Order: sequence, then structure tokens, then C-alpha cells
Amino acid sequence: MTDRKLLYRFARNDLATFIHMVFQRVAPGANYQHNWHIEAIAWHLEQCAAGMIKRLLITMPPRHLKSISASVAFPAWLLGRDPSKQIMCASYSADLASDFSRQTRMVMDASWYKQVFPRSQISPLKDTEMFFETTLRGYRFATSVGGPNTGFGGDFSIIDDPIKTDEASSEAKRSAVIDWFTNTASTRLNDPANGVIIVVMQRLHVDDLAGHLLQQLAARGVSR
Repeated sequence: MTDRKLLYRFARNDLATFIHMVFQRVAPGANYQHNWHIEAIAWHLEQCAAGMIKRLLITMPPRHLKSISASVAFPAWLLGRDPSKQIMCASYSADLASDFSRQTRMVMDASWYKQVFPRSQISPLKDTEMFFETTLRGYRFATSVGGPNTGFGGDFSIIDDPIKTDEASSEAKRSAVIDWFTNTASTRLNDPANGVIIVVMQRLHVDDLAGHLLQQLAARGVSR
């Protein structure tokens, strides 16, 4: 087996390896610095893919690859392994959501991705800025927090950076994000019992969405 084929086998089954390859695709020329936290993120996302974790909260400062890992690499990896998966992704703005969508599409268009996951192909019939579908009817749908998602459900819901840094001090803005998550985002799973919700963000306020979710866990007596 050649080194390239061995690498592709690792990428197919090991998300951390895949994340490294994705980084090189979306940030060419940038210096990738591997660290244990990337392995930790990858392991937890793999557990989500396997259905062992249904609710995951990742809190981390900026510039730690949390978004590339969870919003770019993970959807591409999921659709590679099962092109019928349906994934919803949301961020605080349509521009940011679109950027993550574009990067995932960029990965799936790479020649090496097509060799790692030959069954996963983006359909030319549905390939737009915020929504693309595979030939096996899986998709990645992107929207903004509070934005439209009428008619769309998903097996996975990924909420990445739900609030802007400069709006986190506003109680009204924080409440709007929490209300959207409670009344909209968390109700759009195809299968509420087995669907996965992943929240990825930096902590910006004690009462931000992450704080709200942790308070809910504490109220139910669930340890972190």
C-alpha cells in the first residue's frame, strides 16, 4: 500500500487526520500546529457521528480550529462516510454561515476528497451558496441565527458562533439567541431522540447560550 493510500484510509476513519488535510485545503500556506485539543474535538465529533453523543458543547477561544473542525471538516466527513446525511449549520450572520458552507464545498471538490470518499458527490442540480445536496440526497444547509430554515430538518444541527462578540453584552441579543435555539434550532431534528445538536462557541458572557445550556444541565443534576 502506498503512503498516499494509507493516508486516505486514515482520513476516512480518523477525523483528526481529516481535519489536518482540510486545513491545508482551506488555509493553504498557513502553518498547521497540531495539539491535543484537536484530537479531543475530533474524538467527541466522532462520538456524535457514531450516535454515542447526542448533545455536544464545544467552548474554546478564537483561532483554535474549532470552526474548521466542527463546521467545515465534520460536515464533509459525515457526507463522505454517508452521503445521505442531512446537516443544518447556523452562525450569527449569513456571511459567516456562507463562508463555512463555501469551505466545506471547497473540501468536497478537492481531488483527494473524491479519492477518500468516492461515493460522495455534490449534485449539480442543487449547489448554491447556502445549500448543496449530494447525489444521494444528503445535504448541508446553512443559515443565520434567526434566519430562515422553513421546511428543512436534519440529522445533525451545528450551531457555530451564535452571537457576535460585540453583541454579547446585550441582554436582548443574548435572549434572542437563546429563544431561537430553544424554539427553532432544537426542534428541527428529523429524529429528536437520535439526532445530534452541536454548539460551538467562545464564552462571551456568563448568560450566553453556553451558559444557558450549562445551567439547564445543572438544574437536571447532570455533571459536565
